[in-house]
Amino acid sequence: MFKVLVSDPISDLGIQQLVDAQDVAVDKKPGLSEDELVSIIGEYDALLVRSQTRVTPRIMEAGKQLKVVGRAGVGVDNIDLEAATQRGIIVINAPDGNTITTCEHTFAMMMAVARHIPQAYLKTVGGVWDRKSFLGVELRNKTLGVLGMGRIGSEVAKRAKAFGMEIMGYDPFMTEERAEKLGIKLATVDEIVRNADFMTVHTPLTPETRHMIGKKQFEVMKPGMRIVNCARGGIIDELALVEAVDAGIVAGAAFDVFEVEPPAEDHPFLTNPKIIVTPHLGASTVEAQENVAIDVSEQVLHILRNEPFSNAVNMPPIPANLQSKLQPYYALGEKLGSLVAQITEGAVQEITVRYSGELAEVDTQPLTRYIVKGVLSHHLGSDQVNVVNSMHLAKVRDLNIVQQKSQASKDFTNLVTVSLRTKKEERIVAGTLLTGYGERVVQIDKFPVDVTPEGNLILISHNDKPGIIGRVGTLLGNNDVNIATMQVGRQLVGGSAIMVLTVDKNAGKEILEQLTNLPEMNTAKEISLF
Repeated sequence: MFKVLVSDPISDLGIQQLVDAQDVAVDKKPGLSEDELVSIIGEYDALLVRSQTRVTPRIMEAGKQLKVVGRAGVGVDNIDLEAATQRGIIVINAPDGNTITTCEHTFAMMMAVARHIPQAYLKTVGGVWDRKSFLGVELRNKTLGVLGMGRIGSEVAKRAKAFGMEIMGYDPFMTEERAEKLGIKLATVDEIVRNADFMTVHTPLTPETRHMIGKKQFEVMKPGMRIVNCARGGIIDELALVEAVDAGIVAGAAFDVFEVEPPAEDHPFLTNPKIIVTPHLGASTVEAQENVAIDVSEQVLHILRNEPFSNAVNMPPIPANLQSKLQPYYALGEKLGSLVAQITEGAVQEITVRYSGELAEVDTQPLTRYIVKGVLSHHLGSDQVNVVNSMHLAKVRDLNIVQQKSQASKDFTNLVTVSLRTKKEERIVAGTLLTGYGERVVQIDKFPVDVTPEGNLILISHNDKPGIIGRVGTLLGNNDVNIATMQVGRQLVGGSAIMVLTVDKNAGKEILEQLTNLPEMNTAKEISLF
């Protein structure tokens, strides 16, 4: 008989399948202190929590029989994942439980902003019968731009089609084939900004997506756009949005999220009559709370019964002899994945990983997970991707993962080569560990380099002409960007070349544009590896 402890308030319906199971006994004891949990956890096989219980290393050390910790929700910041992994305890969450509820809230906000529902309500209950001030627009025959075609964005697109809307979708992993299956038009952010009547964002908040809709986008936006954000605060520049609303560029906006929550009392959203706000209600439905509990309970049963399971968020145990060979390469692999993702344009279709040298003789699947995590984290956010779910996330996005092995590695004992293929291009990076020197990137595309993969980097593609290095150094110096190291790679004198700079701080888009405009320059990309 398995014993399951529920230490937070969780829906009874959500855990009913555990209660009904003949081989499981469930105890509900919410509100326990750490000491109280430590004193009883030793007799339990599973622990179910929400956000109140902090699952500490001390609790897991006392849980001699503990096989799984389930979080009825998405975030697992209240669970010590490293301690769980060290003890072979599986941690699972419920990433899909709020998909429909957030999708439906998005539509509620879209309808509200299209028909001025909150504003009309306030005036009507205030005793003013005013039909003329609230002339709305229909959704039918309008173009909806969906930024982020993951689980929630895809569900929004399905419902928008039922309203008779035309859908333009953007996603860094969206292929033409998948867009065709969904019945949408694949588009860039710029195309959506210039052509859509409504826009809704469903991307994670990453350095790449922060303020992805800002002043520059509002300047070229189709007048009369209506914008909805039920994803993350910070994806849309709030102050720039207010200016666009006041200028008449944006006809209305509806936000469920803020850059800082709760917002300050003087936040301009709160007093603008054309902006609708709600207090982060996207996942706040009875069904969503039940669904996350149902999802977690089902996976807990699978784990206890030694059946296949999903949604684990920590690394499963790896044999010690294999771990000792692979662990030194984990950080390098993740950085290589992140690096190549940051320099590649277009929707990623295939990730190819080639192991050369001694690594070709062992099971490199755990290392591949780190590499794929590095690629996906750049677009989806490090809080959404981990080494357990990275392969699953790649699969649901139709990404093809190819592993190749060769015992020949030229000048290195081991070499890890990662390539990304999109419809636009294929980019390649390779790295190794050098004894006494640590992680090194030794190849970018066709160019040999010797770069430490850490900190802020600038990758410049240019023509190999005299004076290039001096002009780059002068421009960065004039903008107070200090160069720590510089690497230049070329194959032919006077041909194409690259320059990799390590700089002390983030340069920013304006400086990159200035670099690109220098004579003989082709591209300049900023890379962050931390």
